Amino acid sequence: MPFIDRTDAGRQLADALASYKTKNPVVLALPRGGVPVAAEVAKTLAAPLDLILVRKIGVPFQPELAMGAVVDGPAPLVVRNEDVITLSGVSENEFAAIRDRELAEIERRRKTYLGNRPHPELAARTVIVVDDGIATGATIRAALHAVRARKPSRLVLAVPVAPTETLRELRAEADETVCLEDHEYFGAIGFFYSDFRQVSDEEVIDLLARHPIKQQKPLKTAAS
Repeated sequence: MPFIDRTDAGRQLADALASYKTKNPVVLALPRGGVPVAAEVAKTLAAPLDLILVRKIGVPFQPELAMGAVVDGPAPLVVRNEDVITLSGVSENEFAAIRDRELAEIERRRKTYLGNRPHPELAARTVIVVDDGIATGATIRAALHAVRARKPSRLVLAVPVAPTETLRELRAEADETVCLEDHEYFGAIGFFYSDFRQVSDEEVIDLLARHPIKQQKPLKTAAS
């Protein structure tokens, strides 16, 4: 196995991203699995760690197959995979029902994980989006679209492992892509980890607490 667990994958990924330490980066994790990976990256780069809350919109009879994704924000961003929607015969009402259910889960996670935690500014910053791996690419694509809308100076996608074809398709969504392992015959992300147990809410909360975000001081004006 290339990776012992997500912490090991995060350390290896952090080594590959070491040149960004001098570029004032912000690290964004996709919970829950991406948080232990991103925490190691943030520690190595001495960067703020925050979450980007994304939920896959799965096909009703095959939830692991993404027919879209939704990203948290003032106006939630919905990305649709029209090919999957058409081939699976999912109606607009079915799509909307699952989308709304995932939005409710995003709201639960925001309250559970973040509470009153401040968010780092992303505009004009180098933003590194991290997950524990990529399967279909639907959720990470939605995340990248949402982050791009916040006008970072540079957008970096960083993952330990991904399918070769999906990675190729995603390269256009980021300014740089860092992936330690890509494979034509992929299967599932967990195949590349010795320990791929589910990350709990408590683990996410604990990792965020170890990486507090400092409140930004207001800019001084000429009159102050």
